[in-house]
Amino acid sequence: MTTATASRIGTAAPTRHADLAGRALAAVASLATVVALVNGVLLTINAPDDRLFIEGWRVSSFAIFAGIFALLAIRPRQSAGVWELVLAGKTALVVFGVMIGNVPEAQLSAVIDFALVAVVATAYVLCRGWLAWRPATIGPTR
Repeated sequence: MTTATASRIGTAAPTRHADLAGRALAAVASLATVVALVNGVLLTINAPDDRLFIEGWRVSSFAIFAGIFALLAIRPRQSAGVWELVLAGKTALVVFGVMIGNVPEAQLSAVIDFALVAVVATAYVLCRGWLAWRPATIGPTR
């Protein structure tokens, strides 16, 4: 009976409340990233020439991640691999930020990315993002 229950949990669609909560978390991640994007634009405008490219690169990354989080909020089970890529990428940034030590910019980024990992991982579980890997039978599940 335990095996059947575990198997059903792994393949059953999430409850409506869990799905809405997970989507809301992904939307919050998107909105938080938009705030970081706006701050990044302001930093880029005021950046010295030797930081201009890296600040521009960071801003473009914020825009991409804001879009990815929005797509995950809208279509959490039609994004095979996207959840996992985001979690792996953000986790790598946390590890790197911790490893390089006493760099103020890295420390703050590691803390923020750690919070994002927690939010995205929770949304992934609530939305059952792994179901995106399941082949569609009748129609796509949103």
